[in-house]
Amino acid sequence: MDFSAALALLLALAGLTWLVDAIVYKANRNRAALGTRVAEPRIVQYAKSFFPVILIVLIIRSFLFEPFRIPSESMMPGLIDGDFIFVTKFAYGLRLPVTNTKVLTTGQPRRGDVIVFRLPAKPSVHFIKRLIGLPGDHVTVRNNQVYINDSPLVLKPDGSFVGGGFTGSELELEGIGGHDHVIMLDANLPSTDYDATVPAGQYFFMGDNRNDSEDSRFGMVGFVPEQNLVGHAVRIWLNWDFSHWPNWRRAGMKIS
Repeated sequence: MDFSAALALLLALAGLTWLVDAIVYKANRNRAALGTRVAEPRIVQYAKSFFPVILIVLIIRSFLFEPFRIPSESMMPGLIDGDFIFVTKFAYGLRLPVTNTKVLTTGQPRRGDVIVFRLPAKPSVHFIKRLIGLPGDHVTVRNNQVYINDSPLVLKPDGSFVGGGFTGSELELEGIGGHDHVIMLDANLPSTDYDATVPAGQYFFMGDNRNDSEDSRFGMVGFVPEQNLVGHAVRIWLNWDFSHWPNWRRAGMKIS
């Protein structure tokens, strides 16, 4: 059970407790008290207090924004381990909580978007990657160069990375969807080449840490169906790896 399902269950329990008390028990308490005001049972007080709070949280998480934590290095250098991010749930459509049924289309995914999606093989697991291939695109990767429909994405040298185990890795500005973003190429790890056409209704994703990312090039992930898209990652609101104090300098950074 994911967090949205847990919230929906709590909301149902609180609402049912409140409703049953109002219909069945409240009148009996008042009659038995002969005009004296009787306090509601503690469980009913809790249900009435928590119901609107849970409802608001569920609406925000389901239709507006949902927080996630970056747990790996696959989206370096833009996103690092310990980043807490906001994902807009309404970017591509409004979906009902728990069932994930789309009720309204509000936009379409674009090449270059950083997107959180449910892993096709295990929908309870969330991944975050960059959208590279749209339905029908022919995607080829050769020696870290990406081709979309036989046209190469423009790469421009952008120095080298400094920090941790990736010091010295090449940084490149990659252009896609009319925007540039930085990718990282670790010379100590091999390029994973790839060649396939994205099926209808599915998407092809890659991590920005190109040689250290398990993404659509690998069978564990593969192509991602449209119904597995969760939302568009837009902002970092905190960085905290729990072994040090929070890094507030990353707070508010836009995800590009």
